[in-house]
Amino acid sequence: MAPPMIDPALFDQLKAKIDEDTIVRKELDQILDNLNTHVSYTQGVLSRIHSTPRSKYATLLSQVEDGIKKETESIGKLSAFASQYPYYKYNYKWTRMVQDAISTVVLCAWLGGLSTESKPGELGRLLTLEQVGEVFNVPVNLKDQDAFHITIEEYLLGLISVVDELSRLAVNAVTLGDAAMAVRISGFIRDLHAGFQVLNLKNDILRKRMDSVKYAVKKVEDVVYDLSLRNLIPQEAQGQGQ
Repeated sequence: MAPPMIDPALFDQLKAKIDEDTIVRKELDQILDNLNTHVSYTQGVLSRIHSTPRSKYATLLSQVEDGIKKETESIGKLSAFASQYPYYKYNYKWTRMVQDAISTVVLCAWLGGLSTESKPGELGRLLTLEQVGEVFNVPVNLKDQDAFHITIEEYLLGLISVVDELSRLAVNAVTLGDAAMAVRISGFIRDLHAGFQVLNLKNDILRKRMDSVKYAVKKVEDVVYDLSLRNLIPQEAQGQGQ
């Protein structure tokens, strides 16, 4: 009797690998479900800035920081688990969630949160990629090892989400009588847009999302222009949007 042309053990090995991958995905999904819960909570608290006067930001940002601490715990678990496997094998499952987490950290800091003794809270502070990594206690832009990290692309996409949120805040701040905030936002996102223009972006998603930054600049400039026509810009804010 001739031996079988295909060794049955081949499929046993493949089944074992598929089963192992299924287990990994389930564990990863549990970690990501927790991260998503914390990011959604933090985003929900941050959304209240649109109806909160700037004088009451401190209480609101304290709640945001509590949410970021929980995000950090989940990202720490994600980092420890994901680093056991090739980075790009499962990266697609968490990259959008990490972008959203980054945007909550960057926006919180911009609004004056996440302050320390050496970095007192002040409006308009932009965290760098490295500083975001420090908040989450994970590496960034790794090139020499295959482990979990925050990429430059994730950071930039997080910044674009912050621009979208700030352009909306500019309008709502004026409604709350805070014209100076709109002027501050206008100057910031215009500078950020100029910075993006310097980059030689290869990522198609980034290049498409860049259009929203351009529209945000125009939207907020129109708000500030309308305020200037009506002489509603405070004297101390005159130079901020220039």
